[in-house]
Amino acid sequence: MAEPRVRPFIVDFLAALAILLLLAGGGWWLAQRYVNSRLAPDPTTIANASLSGLREQNRLSAFAARFVAVVTSKQSQFGLSAERTTIMPGMVRYEVDLGRLSQRDVAWDGATHTLSVRLPAVEVTPPAIDLDAIRSYGSGGVLMTLTAARETLDAANRSAGQAELLKQARAAPMMNMAKDATRRAVERSFAMPLKAAGIDATVNVRFADDPVRNAEHWDVSRSLEEVLGNQR
Repeated sequence: MAEPRVRPFIVDFLAALAILLLLAGGGWWLAQRYVNSRLAPDPTTIANASLSGLREQNRLSAFAARFVAVVTSKQSQFGLSAERTTIMPGMVRYEVDLGRLSQRDVAWDGATHTLSVRLPAVEVTPPAIDLDAIRSYGSGGVLMTLTAARETLDAANRSAGQAELLKQARAAPMMNMAKDATRRAVERSFAMPLKAAGIDATVNVRFADDPVRNAEHWDVSRSLEEVLGNQR
């Protein structure tokens, strides 16, 4: 008859101690995870606060430029002719309607720590004409004296001048400069609060009328509307 084997007390003690340590370690890990989830800054909450702040600004103008239009109009009547040339300077501002931003336009990708922001297209405001700097000159004094040719030509030049100023302002190089300035301003608005909270994140801003270069990245990101909606 075989004698029963008796496990030494020290072996049982060490095994029990190991189990207790594992349980304690697991409990500490769970507790630490819970505390971190409660106390760690939430990037989506911070981004949503930044979004609300931007929307309160209503319109953002981060870029402006001054242009000069030179236009000429001619008129013939009674065998006579008149010509007027107008030099018209004006200031144009480039704006983004931040009131149109929504939570759907801001997406957080936790895997890459990237915040993607989609802005409305940049709008060009009507030119602010510098009336004191307008200069006009021309020829055909006889026709201007006999008729309202001067007033007619000046009115035509003012209309054509405004159209020319807008044409210059909407040229691709100017629009790109305006987008770059706006993009930098909005990126700072989102990046600074995240950095202050200790979150290392990259902020990418694009415009609604930009070609989509990385649709896949946007698709895997979760918009603030989705994230915050799930938390409610």
